[in-house]
Amino acid sequence: MLIIGIDPGLAIVGYSLVKKEGNRFSVLDYGVVRTPSSDDNINRLKKIYISLTDIIKEYKPDEMAVEELFFNKNVKTAIRVGQARGVILLAGAQADIVVAEYTPLQVKQAVVGYGRAAKQQVQEMVKALLNLETVPRPDDAADALAVAICHGNSQGINSML
Repeated sequence: MLIIGIDPGLAIVGYSLVKKEGNRFSVLDYGVVRTPSSDDNINRLKKIYISLTDIIKEYKPDEMAVEELFFNKNVKTAIRVGQARGVILLAGAQADIVVAEYTPLQVKQAVVGYGRAAKQQVQEMVKALLNLETVPRPDDAADALAVAICHGNSQGINSML
């Protein structure tokens, strides 16, 4: 199964493409989509949508995993990230791939085994689980890898139920 993991944002969207075969994960690609703050909101959302649809077309993932919105004290920021999540979910839906959403707590639990794990702990486990030489950078890409791993682990559990 090929999973596209997404860490949503408006300025930076982390993405990853992770293949799961049995209990093993391997990385095909990861990175970020950046949108300049000088662009208006609509053009930033358009860039996110076009970039992700291009990535989906290139890799043809089977499923998409997206991190849910973490409550932010800044309502304006939360709304903008929510809008970015909307175009991300639309990109997956229009590609007719399964789209799943996970809370940050679920991602940490699936990757580290502890829902309150520190960011560094999650990144070190991502590195170990994917046999990477270094912790993936930037953080948004590392988070997208963690979301993909979470989905891969969750699918295994769901298939046993």
